[in-house]
Amino acid sequence: MTTRFLLLASLAALLSFQPAQAQTASKPVPPIVAAEFIKKPDVVVLDVRTPEEFATGHLKGARNLDFRAPGFGEQVRKLDKSKTYVLYCASGNRSGQSTVLMEELGFRKIVNAGAFKDLKEAGLKTE
Repeated sequence: MTTRFLLLASLAALLSFQPAQAQTASKPVPPIVAAEFIKKPDVVVLDVRTPEEFATGHLKGARNLDFRAPGFGEQVRKLDKSKTYVLYCASGNRSGQSTVLMEELGFRKIVNAGAFKDLKEAGLKTE
């Protein structure tokens, strides 16, 4: 009964979620919601951790864009605003800050997936 309730609650959250403005920018979505976005076509997964953190493991197909790098804002400006972006980091802090920056730059389809360890523990594919 509890498993069924959790599954239904997760499905309801997924169906009601809209990227970017419907959610608080810094609040991460549950891993199950992030996983559904990642499966969609034209979604770009951005790991905003450092290259050293990225090298220790990351979500399959993720692109590394270091939030702490001096040119981070310029790199973000070059991204295609028509795509959906799923961002994650070590704790959800940098991905939340990156989400805010991207919204300020005019991106409208952004999902803060939170912490890499939570995504990995939820079974998302890593490399």
